Amino acid sequence: WIAGGALVVDVRTPEEFAAGNYKGSINIPLAEIESKLKMFGSRDRLIIVYCRTGNRSELARQILEKNGFKNVINGGGLKDMPY
Repeated sequence: WIAGGALVVDVRTPEEFAAGNYKGSINIPLAEIESKLKMFGSRDRLIIVYCRTGNRSELARQILEKNGFKNVINGGGLKDMPY
């Protein structure tokens, strides 16, 4: 998905994001997902969400799917993301 141009979203806090993040990712904290849906673009866009362990990113995936996004995967924790 990443090679295909997926949007990679870090749902951790801004402080966690600043301490280290996946190259090319954007930071939209879990608590702000629903208020920032427009930042995700098309409902058909490929989206990968990740956090520290995969728990918050799973909640983010569920929120996005509830709001009509069709191609969302939970990338797990930062350490799980491919480098």
